[in-house]
Amino acid sequence: MLHPVGPLPARVYWRRRLLVLTLLVAVLGGAAVGGIALVSGRATSGATTATDTVGGQMPSPALEQVVPSLTAVRTPAPVPPAAAAAEAAAEPVTAAPPAPVAGGPCTDDMLAIEVRTPGSAAVGSKPTFDLVVTNASAVPCVRALDKNLQELIMLDAAGERVWGSNDCFPEASSDVRTLAPGEAVVFPVVWGGLTSLPGCAAPRSTPPPGSYAVRGRLDTKSSPDASLALT
Repeated sequence: MLHPVGPLPARVYWRRRLLVLTLLVAVLGGAAVGGIALVSGRATSGATTATDTVGGQMPSPALEQVVPSLTAVRTPAPVPPAAAAAEAAAEPVTAAPPAPVAGGPCTDDMLAIEVRTPGSAAVGSKPTFDLVVTNASAVPCVRALDKNLQELIMLDAAGERVWGSNDCFPEASSDVRTLAPGEAVVFPVVWGGLTSLPGCAAPRSTPPPGSYAVRGRLDTKSSPDASLALT
């Protein structure tokens, strides 16, 4: 191996061997460099991938994002007893009406006013109406029943005033009475069958046939309407 044999000079064979050896060393060196680069690249790629994975990963949601914070769920604070009592005291209280006093004045709430008519009457006739005042309370009371405090009026079907008992012949009296519980006082009033205005300021005429209503009053207390048909 160390002594070349052949027809060519020995130096030729040594040059060839040197060239092959150089090529072999070059190939081995290149392979070694490539392997080192490959291994380094893989390591670097793995590290980079791990770094990217760790660095680029979405952060885990915080606990307060998954479970609502207890401070966000507010419960109504209990009202202290003193504050509740103050609020209750501040609420307006509707006062009950005073109980009727025996022997005191008859208020409007203690009275019932009613008008009674014959129901029907002929045109031009003179029917009698009754104004009835009743003590509807449970105790006796006092009320002025003066004539000038009493009044009856008649209305037509359109609600227009046709006649009033105090228009042409007003009366005055002093009549203060003590009414027992449930006691009714009747005051008859005769209608002359003619129309009238307050103060009797217009000519009087006979109203035509039709449906009418008669309403009574004692001072500030009024009655429901009672029907009257003129035929």
